[in-house]
Amino acid sequence: MENETVTSGLPAQQSSPAYRLAALDHEFLMGDSMRGVRFLLEYAKAEEVLRAWNIRSTVVVFGSARARPDGPGRQAFWYAEARAFADLCSREGGALDGEGRPRDNVIATGGGPGIMEAANRGAHDAGAPTIGFNITLPREQLPNPYTTPELTFRFHYFSMRKMHLAMRANALVVFPGGFGTMDELFEILTLVQTRKGRKIPIVLVDDEFWNEAINFETLVRNGMVDKSELEIFEHAKDGADAWRILVSRGIPQLKPLNAR
Repeated sequence: MENETVTSGLPAQQSSPAYRLAALDHEFLMGDSMRGVRFLLEYAKAEEVLRAWNIRSTVVVFGSARARPDGPGRQAFWYAEARAFADLCSREGGALDGEGRPRDNVIATGGGPGIMEAANRGAHDAGAPTIGFNITLPREQLPNPYTTPELTFRFHYFSMRKMHLAMRANALVVFPGGFGTMDELFEILTLVQTRKGRKIPIVLVDDEFWNEAINFETLVRNGMVDKSELEIFEHAKDGADAWRILVSRGIPQLKPLNAR
């Protein structure tokens, strides 16, 4: 009789949340106590894939998600120049290498529309792999169609996404954008300023926009930054000029192994 009681109790025990394997318990994994584990998973998954693709370094492109190829004002110009820059960088920067050799200067973006799409599209035009580090938002941002599917990631945590954007970056090229672009730009500027990050070329494309949007000289005049710290970044007039600056700052122009 005692054995029958134990046997009849097993289904209820097995269906209890406590009995689930921890790795398969979604409710447990999404709880507050597992936030650190979720951070680790978001780091490890992208890191494993990027290593498998032999991606040693990236060139990160930031810019507005709202810029359209047929948009008003200078939007069409910015879109076209981001696309042209990424094509040039991918063809000459080492992203087309592979076949046992590391890939360098692979174009990486936030994976969404606008300037991000334009840069991924330019790399796609060149036949190079290109990375999209997407983020989950209240208004879901879908990945643009030009990121390499196997290199299209989605993050929950902005901090982990920013870490992956920064950790392999050989350079940062920033086209006009809004709050998100400014946030990402100043994050990298601060890392370089405080020497928490490597000193990499940072190029702001379209002097007219940047000089109107941010008066950096005001920061110097009021003692907020040193004059020498404005040398952390440079201005470029267009995509080709941005690539010229990166080459002048030490990014080698390579002959790709499998250029089309």
